[in-house]
Amino acid sequence: MSKDAELVKKLKDATLKDTAFSELLDVYQERLYWHIRKIVTTHENADDVLQNTFIRIYRSIQKFEEKSSLHTWMYRIAYNESIRFLEKNKKKKYDNIDEVSESNLEVLFEDAFFDGDEIQKKLNKIINSFKEKQQRVFKMKYFDDLSFRQMSEILEISESTLKSSYYSAVKIIEEKIFL
Repeated sequence: MSKDAELVKKLKDATLKDTAFSELLDVYQERLYWHIRKIVTTHENADDVLQNTFIRIYRSIQKFEEKSSLHTWMYRIAYNESIRFLEKNKKKKYDNIDEVSESNLEVLFEDAFFDGDEIQKKLNKIINSFKEKQQRVFKMKYFDDLSFRQMSEILEISESTLKSSYYSAVKIIEEKIFL
């Protein structure tokens, strides 16, 4: 039995759930944090979304049907929580997506936890110029190193569409990064 399958079994056992959940946090908290951070931009927002993600995981583990890996299932929850967060905040403050993108970049560059150099800032600006869906595809593949199969399960988009979107983004970055 794989480590994740064993962990799921413990999580579904009411007597072991809290201990197993602590183990789950140890294994996945940092990876999910960075996945979320790439979507919501700031450390504070990522912490909030991560907390909501783990609450949802804790409450939903009994419904996990094991059709995908535990990792993929949790990434999907984290992704959905991140999108919910963005949509909720977008409605509050901005008139259009360009304002959101510019504001997110400003917040990122001012964030005490951002330690990027000029190339990283330029890369973030280029990525931020992509449409929202292409940004997410690029970030999940490039930064999270997810396979196209995993991304397909998380985003519910065909692998061929994801590949096309990712490689188009790569080409744009290659063209613009050294301008």
